[in-house]
Amino acid sequence: MDFDYAHYALTEGRNGKDQEETAVSSPSREAYRKQLAETMNLNHTRILAFRNKPQAPAQLLPTDHSASSPLHQQQPKSSGMTLDAPDIVDDFYLNLLDWGSAHVLALALGDTVYLWDASSGSTSELVTIDEEKGPVTSINWAPDGRHVALGLNNSEVQLWDSASNRQLRTLKGCHKSRILGMEQSYSDDWGNRWADCSGQQIASGGNDNVVHVWDRSVASSNSTTQWLHRLEEHTSAVKALAWCPFQANLLATGGGGGDRTIKFWNTHTGACLNSVDTGSQVCSLLWSKNERELLSSHGFVQNQLTLWKYPSMVKMAELTGHTSRVLYMAQSPDGCTVASAAGDETLRFWNVFGVPETASKKPAPKAAHEPFSHVNSIR
Repeated sequence: MDFDYAHYALTEGRNGKDQEETAVSSPSREAYRKQLAETMNLNHTRILAFRNKPQAPAQLLPTDHSASSPLHQQQPKSSGMTLDAPDIVDDFYLNLLDWGSAHVLALALGDTVYLWDASSGSTSELVTIDEEKGPVTSINWAPDGRHVALGLNNSEVQLWDSASNRQLRTLKGCHKSRILGMEQSYSDDWGNRWADCSGQQIASGGNDNVVHVWDRSVASSNSTTQWLHRLEEHTSAVKALAWCPFQANLLATGGGGGDRTIKFWNTHTGACLNSVDTGSQVCSLLWSKNERELLSSHGFVQNQLTLWKYPSMVKMAELTGHTSRVLYMAQSPDGCTVASAAGDETLRFWNVFGVPETASKKPAPKAAHEPFSHVNSIR
């Protein structure tokens, strides 16, 4: 124990009483206090105790050695367009929005799935699910941008050809509850992400607060699958999952309202590299395809989208406009635009990631039709 510091703290704490009891203190005592304060550097904030572990050393996180300038990211633009999305289901457990590689965005509103071609601005209805099977609980485009998988409330998965509006097949018996939803099993995995940038791993998050990571080759076989890692550090449901596009084996996960953290994992070792308290429910995560940045969407109280610089996790911007939790996000194929859908029944488009550096050096293309410019409502 530092007795000089303890003595100073005790005497300083009684300063108010001393002033009442003694009108004048001795010059030598005042000089001693002044010298002790300077020696102990007490003009700065007091450090009395560390209640939490200090942050992990920087070398534990992948460092950014790129020379690219993030200047265009300092002040991301506000929402460029807002469309009505009536009857969108306000349910944290669902995933009702996805943007395919063919530049077509799919969104489920109630029992109906709609498609928007962002290149032409055309709108079409893919399918309306029968009431006894619906509603739709998840949407996921295949990499080819033509085929889309729909998860349903009755636990079926339907595979559709969007070009011909034809159902290809129905997968049954995979789950005992709705796809991406119910809490009826001990490990209800309703957030799944194919795959890390090496294409070798799959991650899923569940309502049991657990994240599982599998090897793709093993998970694709008919044998009973054994996960590579079972990650149990979250304290609430894990819906938000995002594989890093520029570093293999790096996974970001976000916890629900009782957790509020974004965690980063080395899925080769299973180690948690970092954990950041965001202050609110983490509903969705997206990595930038062009910069070392991460976008998160949140619930109460701000219902905002937050842009983070990785790996420092410095908050670069907060994008507001939604009046209810931002449940779903999808990224355009070029990586520049993000679509967000919320419980306020609106769909917003954000130019949050800017224009890729390579694209900015090319001659300006002919003016393209702005997505959805001819409508102000989803349907």
